[in-house]
Amino acid sequence: MNTLNKTLALIALASSSAAFAATDFDTLDVDGNGALSQQEASMGGITSTTFSELDTDQNGELSKEEFSKA
Repeated sequence: MNTLNKTLALIALASSSAAFAATDFDTLDVDGNGALSQQEASMGGITSTTFSELDTDQNGELSKEEFSKA
């Protein structure tokens, strides 16, 4: 079920041309700290629910590795 939710979120994200342009991790990491805050991720269309699912270590940020599993 978790994989299905992630897949559906990714499809929704890709369907938006503006969001699709900003799905690259490095583009979303506007402060350049190597992690995505929830605010940065939301600019790429990642909802708070999806962010929580991807944040497997629950540190409030998405690493490049966590983001790549979206």
